[in-house]
Amino acid sequence: MAGDEPSRPLPLVTEANRFFWTAGADDTLRIQHCRACDSLIHPPAPVCRYCRGTDLDVRDVSGTGTLAGFTVNHRFALPGLPPPYVVAQVALVEDPRIRLTTNIIDHDPDDLWLGMTVQVDFQHIDDVWLPVFTPVAEQAEPAALPTDEIAPDDFARYVRPMATAEKFEDKVALTGVGMSRIGRRLMVPPLSLTVDACQQAVADAGLTMDDIDGIATYPGGGNVGGFGEGGVTPVEAALGLRPTWHNGGIETFGPGGSVIAAMMAVASGLARHVLCYRTVWEATYNELLKRGEITQPSARTQSWMVPFGATSAAHTLAQNAQRHFHRYGTTKETLGWIALNQRANAGVNPTAVYRDPMTMDDYLAARPITTPFGLFDCDVPCDGAVAVIVSAADVARDLAKPPVLVEAVGTQIIERMDWDQSTLTHEPQVLGQAAHMWSRTSLRPEDVQIAELYDGFTMNCLSWIEALGFCGIGEARDFLDGGKNISREGQIALNTHGGQLSHGRTHGMGLVHEAVVQLRGEAGDRQVADASVGVVSSGGLTPSGVLLLRSAA
Repeated sequence: MAGDEPSRPLPLVTEANRFFWTAGADDTLRIQHCRACDSLIHPPAPVCRYCRGTDLDVRDVSGTGTLAGFTVNHRFALPGLPPPYVVAQVALVEDPRIRLTTNIIDHDPDDLWLGMTVQVDFQHIDDVWLPVFTPVAEQAEPAALPTDEIAPDDFARYVRPMATAEKFEDKVALTGVGMSRIGRRLMVPPLSLTVDACQQAVADAGLTMDDIDGIATYPGGGNVGGFGEGGVTPVEAALGLRPTWHNGGIETFGPGGSVIAAMMAVASGLARHVLCYRTVWEATYNELLKRGEITQPSARTQSWMVPFGATSAAHTLAQNAQRHFHRYGTTKETLGWIALNQRANAGVNPTAVYRDPMTMDDYLAARPITTPFGLFDCDVPCDGAVAVIVSAADVARDLAKPPVLVEAVGTQIIERMDWDQSTLTHEPQVLGQAAHMWSRTSLRPEDVQIAELYDGFTMNCLSWIEALGFCGIGEARDFLDGGKNISREGQIALNTHGGQLSHGRTHGMGLVHEAVVQLRGEAGDRQVADASVGVVSSGGLTPSGVLLLRSAA
């Protein structure tokens, strides 16, 4: 198909991927192939991930596949790709481990179902042929969906044993927290929010800026839009810290990963007090985009998903949620209990963005974003900054507030990191990190009173609940039903400040802040009685991190 529609984001064509993006020139789908083990490989790589061989070629494939996931996008729009449109994952019949992110075209979305047989077509734009799919005319019984490379309940088998008997976690503590004002479209420079949160955290610990000898942040410098204050450089310049150690980067243990990185720096003796911070100003950034006061860079993308309109993590997680529904009988109401819990907690937190009461009817009636997600399945873009001080344990008890101790962390990557090639029914980069954390402690899920779990979307939170063992894999429907088990008086108090769904998208660090406040007993009206052990997760899809914390009492 050749078209003259307005250009949508197109892939950057390189020598390594040209065979894929130009295959449609002769209507033949092509995938990289390993001669040694006869596996197909996607995305292309210089080595086979299965046998680590390097005898690779390109194979013509039939273009027939199984519809392994789909979401109807109602919210996000791209030039040449107005909503609604269907983002899908198709498993190739030659090797169902290979799943292509794509679009389903020329078919009513209401008549799609998992397991349909689909056939490739190509949309020709400029020098690219985008492989899209349409259901075949004659459908047999729905095909079985592809299976996970590692079953969701089998991740513990792949956890690496501790490298040493001595845990670095025993050498560190969280000693101070700070949070700037949180709000929608504050229209202030993001660095001012950062400095405010940092000053609060240092004062909360009873330290001065001269005591701070390390700084850490996420995602660091670079063009990250409304997701950062600029990294290490502007904060050091503003505060004049002269650190002996610093760290800022996006490929770490989730958006709160700076805290785990700081722990390792302190445990190694490279610093004594590390100031960790995270700033978002997405609400203001989006407003400035609307006004035309800033512009987004336009260039071809290296993503294998964006050319098909899969521009948000929502498009991946919505399909994971769909498959969780399909396999385990989970419902949209299951996700709704998470959203309602967070809103109820936000109602007693004066710093939360959204505090008005919400009912299940309100949740179910919300406008669709990308099926099955509606508005209240998604976190709240906001402006704000959070800071946390990581200190050496041997000095922590002499500071202003009772320290929060670190029992264990979980950071191991076990599953594939490519979003559309990873775990099917849960958020990727959750199950492995959770299993890794439990391998580093004798505590068990029943010892935990509070869980501050990453909730960029309700599905993130459900995935962490099951991964951490608060209920079994596939048992979230019964566990969450009615919301009692996750209330502040329930089995595990979940996201007690309102989470990112109602408090605001502070991108992981707000969860750390809340855990510290709860374990100190300083949470006021939302305080969980006798909270002494808490778990905090950060991220998912991208590599994540999870912390098990305990009070010093």
